Amino acid sequence: MIKVFLATLNPMLTLFLFMILGFTLYKIKILPEDSAKVMAKLETYLFVPALSIASMLTVTPDKIATHATNIIFSGLSVGLAICLALLIAPLFVKDKQSYERKVYNYALTFANSGYLGDPVVLALFGLEGLAYYKIACIPVSIMCYGWGVPQLVPKGQSGQGWKRFFPLPSICTYVGLLLGLTGVGTFINTTPALKFATDGLEKLGDCMGPVAMLIAGITVARFPFKPMLTNKKVYFASFLRLIVLPAIILCVLFGVKELANLVFGLHIDNLPLFLIFFMIATPLGLNTVVFPEAYGGDPSIGASMTMISHTLCIITIPLMFALLCTLLGAPPVF
Repeated sequence: MIKVFLATLNPMLTLFLFMILGFTLYKIKILPEDSAKVMAKLETYLFVPALSIASMLTVTPDKIATHATNIIFSGLSVGLAICLALLIAPLFVKDKQSYERKVYNYALTFANSGYLGDPVVLALFGLEGLAYYKIACIPVSIMCYGWGVPQLVPKGQSGQGWKRFFPLPSICTYVGLLLGLTGVGTFINTTPALKFATDGLEKLGDCMGPVAMLIAGITVARFPFKPMLTNKKVYFASFLRLIVLPAIILCVLFGVKELANLVFGLHIDNLPLFLIFFMIATPLGLNTVVFPEAYGGDPSIGASMTMISHTLCIITIPLMFALLCTLLGAPPVF
């Protein structure tokens, strides 16, 4: 358990260091006012798409059944998370029409499974493990953009229709998956003349985690520090997001897995649970700042969520993952 804890703690501390750097550089005015917006565009249009394609090139058709099982369990986890969020959010905000209530609906449903989950999974399991993770995250992405983001956008202002289901990072995941399943990915990865392309994609992808945490640090630095530390509701939300909700969801999914094995003889292993852990036990995401700020809501709540949950997760993720490995056995090897 100690070995797993330390192995997971190391990438968490590295990412947290980048968050501190972003916070400090913004506070001492080395970074300009619009630095977070510029970095966010690099994330959205360059680093995340590159990482998505690079990881998907490792996918092969012989693992389709495994990926399908992971997607089904991921879909169940999202549905359960939405139900739990809708039940719990009234504890924070009574008025169901309140914009703040919708922020909590989103925050309790969706963790930072991309900007923080991706680099941690990459550090622990490598590029092939990340491919399994990103495929399993497809239902999360669909529901995040289809149901979650509209929670953060005032009624009548979303204006994107079906397009919100297909942001560029998701499109790149689907394109990379198609390349992998058709064998093009294997050809690219095994052709020396094309190594420059795969190396370039991987190096761009390596920038994703550090830049994401720089953005988190800059975002937090833009708001008064003391009020963010004194919001008691955010501590409770972070406790739910990082510990209670992951524990409930994983217990339910473990029961479903065991029932499927017992009743239908499907012999499902624990891989979906390990992947889903990093989808649901990561901290509150940055969208709770970005969208309220863009549409005239109160972004201070999201900033407080970002700072507190990203700080606490340095310890909670390694502890929870070590406990999960103790209960389920050794983590997967890809």
